[in-house]
Amino acid sequence: MKGPSAQGMHNYASHCLGLKSYLRDPGDGRPQPQIAAHDLVWALLISNILRVPSFHHLEWLVHSPARPALGVGRHFGDDALAYFTERLDPAVTRVALAATLKQAKRNKAFENSPRIGLALDGTGAGYTHKPPCPLCHAVKDSQGLVCGHLHHFVMITVVGTGLTLPVDVEPYGPGDSEYAAGKRLLGRTATQLGAQFADYVVADGEFATAPFLHEADRLGLPVVARLKDNLPELHASVKKRFADRPPDQVFQEGDDRVEVWDAEDFDPWEALQWQTVRVLRYRQHKPNGQVFEADWLTNFPKRKLNSLGLYRICKSRWEIENQGFNDGKNRYGMEHICHHQPHSMLVHWLLILVAVVIERLYRLRYLHRGEHGVRSAMELKSLLWIHLSPPGRLDSS
Repeated sequence: MKGPSAQGMHNYASHCLGLKSYLRDPGDGRPQPQIAAHDLVWALLISNILRVPSFHHLEWLVHSPARPALGVGRHFGDDALAYFTERLDPAVTRVALAATLKQAKRNKAFENSPRIGLALDGTGAGYTHKPPCPLCHAVKDSQGLVCGHLHHFVMITVVGTGLTLPVDVEPYGPGDSEYAAGKRLLGRTATQLGAQFADYVVADGEFATAPFLHEADRLGLPVVARLKDNLPELHASVKKRFADRPPDQVFQEGDDRVEVWDAEDFDPWEALQWQTVRVLRYRQHKPNGQVFEADWLTNFPKRKLNSLGLYRICKSRWEIENQGFNDGKNRYGMEHICHHQPHSMLVHWLLILVAVVIERLYRLRYLHRGEHGVRSAMELKSLLWIHLSPPGRLDSS
């Protein structure tokens, strides 16, 4: 049967994306492995693409007649997956993810994009009633009683290219914070991707602090961050200047009418070692009458980036919400805890990112050749399941 298949995706990941050595040696830390690491790591990756929600469900799949079509050499149990993910080195997977994204850039996956951005944000996932692990954050009810636990991590994704691809995650437990985890994550990502990979970083207002902005400067990344009332002096100055002034520019962006106010001569706050701060305010008018307004600060000078380009960078921040967290949780199992152990959960989240990168590049770049339309993620998943069915035997009677 022709068409997309699990083994076809394996060949694509191995040869086109350069993941062959990673799939053969993914950083297995088991002292005496009885099951090949390749079989386990590929089973975990393809199961995420097939939307298999749990280790128990994956155990059923590799014991079924569909196993040969998966590209998995032998069957195993859910306990083997738990043991394997507890001992898999996450650094090896992170290096492989960064190398895959750099390979995608060399393969011109982003060639129609004027700029490549990195979006940074945090989320909660993996709600549980089980006894807490070191990454658990207590969830309290209206009476202040603990009613469960949630896990938190920061994720960074490629945005602004028409192809949203996750890069890395950094979990944080009690005593840590989204801000601290995000700062660690940005530094690691910039180092692994290299200085020439991305053109900017976009983040929410929590990261609009002098230490974070200085760190981005050190890494050579211009910053676009949401301006909120956590910077009261700058926020007040922006309100005073833009309040009674007509917009500097009005343009049509798709179906939306957008008004922008743009000035690059605001004074930095005391701790910020910038000469000036540029602030963009946009007011977005939707066809249904809804109006959205937001202020953003940046160190992009106007001579390098006009108001429309800056507005589009601001809006690219939502890609991490829609194509990152929403897709990750609702489609790829990011909410589900396969094994409630911190190291295993980190590995599980990282393997989801690898699976998403493989699936999106395969579907949107490799398969999108000729004049046929782009297949949806759901259509690709359905075609892959069809190809797992063993061929029927001819009845010669």
